[in-house]
Amino acid sequence: MDGALAAYRWFGSEEALEYDKVIDGATTSLFFVALDPEGQVVAGVRAEGPHKQVDEMRAVASWEGLEGDSAFRHLIAEQIPHGVIECKAGWVNRDSEHRHALADWMSRACVHAALLLGVRYIGSHSPEHALNLYRSSGANVAWWIPPSSYPDDRYRTFAIWWDMDTYASVATESQARMIEIELSQLRENGLLPRIVWAPAQGLA
Repeated sequence: MDGALAAYRWFGSEEALEYDKVIDGATTSLFFVALDPEGQVVAGVRAEGPHKQVDEMRAVASWEGLEGDSAFRHLIAEQIPHGVIECKAGWVNRDSEHRHALADWMSRACVHAALLLGVRYIGSHSPEHALNLYRSSGANVAWWIPPSSYPDDRYRTFAIWWDMDTYASVATESQARMIEIELSQLRENGLLPRIVWAPAQGLA
């Protein structure tokens, strides 16, 4: 979270982290980090959920009182019975020579979070400049929901979601291939739970 705070501060958007609310870890289900050869954390992303109520989804709060609020809430409400988590606080060290590869990894980690937690959906939001990054790992953009100005008027922020039934058909070929390689590594090391979301089959 210190790395995320530094990264968000660089953009002047640290309020989006809600650092003081989440630093105790109570709402964090999984935290993915990438380490450099010296063992320093150079990227990360956290997951919340599975959520049982729409109001537990922090992303939905970004649209409160705005056009599209009810549409976003309806989208999440339809996903909850199938399992939905939220990915938050994605960041990459700006000084890393592998910055772009780390950003791709961070996007893939969202898919792994859903599979590790046994849910079908990931709900989140993304600023316009990062949409292609998340789409590369299979995220869909809710174009029918008007963007918000979260966390401030400098941004156009869009509602996005991943569906474990379809993410591979949306993801780029290279990202889909890397996800499968990483999932194989998780399986070989016994790290995937017995109950996972099997695409097109439901819980298995």
